[in-house]
Amino acid sequence: MSAAVLSTSLLANAQTYPEKTITVIVPFAAGGPTDTVARLIAQSMGNTLKQQLIIENAGGAGGTIGAGRAAKAAPDGYTLLLHHIGQSTAPALYQKLSYDATNSFEPIGLITDVPMILVAREDFPAKDLKELLAYVKANKDKVTYANAGLGSASHLCGMLFMTSIETDLTTVPYKGTGPAMNDLLGKQVDLMCDQSTNTSSQIKSGKIKAYGVTTKTRLGSLPQIPTMNEAGLPAFEVAVWHGLYAPKGTPKPIIDTLNKALKIALKDPSVKQRFADLGTEPVAESRATPEALQAHLKAEIDKWSPIIKKAGVYAD
Repeated sequence: MSAAVLSTSLLANAQTYPEKTITVIVPFAAGGPTDTVARLIAQSMGNTLKQQLIIENAGGAGGTIGAGRAAKAAPDGYTLLLHHIGQSTAPALYQKLSYDATNSFEPIGLITDVPMILVAREDFPAKDLKELLAYVKANKDKVTYANAGLGSASHLCGMLFMTSIETDLTTVPYKGTGPAMNDLLGKQVDLMCDQSTNTSSQIKSGKIKAYGVTTKTRLGSLPQIPTMNEAGLPAFEVAVWHGLYAPKGTPKPIIDTLNKALKIALKDPSVKQRFADLGTEPVAESRATPEALQAHLKAEIDKWSPIIKKAGVYAD
């Protein structure tokens, strides 16, 4: 089919879109924080679009396998990508990508900024962040830091933490957030920095210790935890943002339809309540736009690339 014929066909389909089930690729395993965000949004958007949005978990290689699959999908609005901050770090982490993070997709909109929380095993000796920093620097060869794998949110937060305190710790990578958290709960590792969507329930139950949140203000769901700045680590801010994308070339009318459904989902009381339970909230409507997502993606690439390159971390 020629490009002109394909374009005409896509525009014609846009007039009646959507007419069938939409697949949302989540480039991480089921049950993780990004999967949770995706399922909440998909259900609400499906109600608006009057079509089911199903989640396809395509994990591996720090989210690049799923992102690559989405980039190669037909630009007809029936395959989407819901990705997190990893979309902005992959260009620096991976020397060879099957897609271009900024040019292989049509942005639809930002969804949420999920705070990170620095946590430790329940019996870690430090009672607050000040004591933690002193302990870590005095015992850097003994302290272990868990993460969910190369390019994961916990990996990025850990790199920023070690850079901020100018201390390298023994890093223990896992194949996903679940196994990393299980070993933290089992006291096999000492520290972890991960999304509030993954740590809140364990903190509330007293199974792990929390030292600081990576936002400017405290979390409404966990008000007892100070910010990293309050606790003694100035200018330590990082959030795991999530965005929704379509393959490059998806017609603007389809992008507009999806964007409208996304904005409705972000105002959905049930979505807002569930996000609040997880220690986050939907972005403001002004940020839930294609333009805002594209600008944020570029800014995040500019932020993380030098940090990653300085750390000397990369994958083939």
